[in-house]
Amino acid sequence: MGFMPIFYLWSILSTLMQLSELIENTVAGMGFELVDFETSPRARLLRIFIDRPEGSELRVNIDDCAAVSSQMSRVFTVENIDYDRLEVSSPGMDRPLIKAADYRRFAGSEVQIKLRIAVGNQRNFSGVLEGLFELDGGQVVRLRSLEAVHEFAFANIDKARLVPKF
Repeated sequence: MGFMPIFYLWSILSTLMQLSELIENTVAGMGFELVDFETSPRARLLRIFIDRPEGSELRVNIDDCAAVSSQMSRVFTVENIDYDRLEVSSPGMDRPLIKAADYRRFAGSEVQIKLRIAVGNQRNFSGVLEGLFELDGGQVVRLRSLEAVHEFAFANIDKARLVPKF
């Protein structure tokens, strides 16, 4: 009986990984980058965030979202993915940084970072992202704030977002 919850959790994680791969492959095939996706409990709502690939001067627009939504609906039908509602949108001006490549792509941008484990008594930092670097066999994110230059283990970053410029 003790194995049931572990098996159930493994099953959910496996399904989410397969769904992530399916979405990423479809979105990439259309010339976009998958930033993130979210599901509601029991995956009744699927929310997909897309962006243009690095180097593109264009921004994601409503027609792009509609095209991806239409294609994803077809793919989900073929793959027998059960859901009630699908939402596709751009990541917004406060785009989250999730993948290691995001930290390289947005070097020089102002960001806000929240750590999993506090450094001193502080978990939230903001400043200019200097990038992601390999250091002592691990990945380190470097952030320049007004006070100092901070380095955080990539694995210790809980959330990171761009700071919108108006």
